[in-house]
Amino acid sequence: MSQYLVSDEAEAEDTQKGKYLTFQLEQVFYGIEIKNVTEIIGIQNITEVPEMPDFIRGIINLRGNIIPVMDVRLRFKKDFREYNDRTCIIVIDIMDISIGLIVDSVSEVLTIPEEGINPPPEVHNISSRYIKAIGKVDQNVKLILDCEKLLNDVEVEDLSAVMMSN
Repeated sequence: MSQYLVSDEAEAEDTQKGKYLTFQLEQVFYGIEIKNVTEIIGIQNITEVPEMPDFIRGIINLRGNIIPVMDVRLRFKKDFREYNDRTCIIVIDIMDISIGLIVDSVSEVLTIPEEGINPPPEVHNISSRYIKAIGKVDQNVKLILDCEKLLNDVEVEDLSAVMMSN
């Protein structure tokens, strides 16, 4: 039985390899490895939590599960933009917690072959630390996010504490 489970997990991972959920912030397209994505939902009522960083907009109740939500625009030090019907929350799992990423809009799931993935340029600024790779698709580029770098260890602890108290 466990042999089948390992086989199923390996097969699922293999079918997800090279697939990225793409989304947009302003005119820039980003990608997240599909294996990190749990689901995509529309914007919901967000309850603010005191003493959280500005980019953590609060928490939502997703079918009984309390999930913190991060505005990716604010995380990347972009201006706040009012949410609209195109605004989405991408729920991902990072470091054993589920977190919602608020993005301007979700585009599509793309397959980017390994030869189309390049390391990010050597730029030493804050916004590039979240970029894991650059994906080339036709004449366009997608900035592939390193989901585990969206939160540092202290932020993960703070969010875990908030989720435990609810």
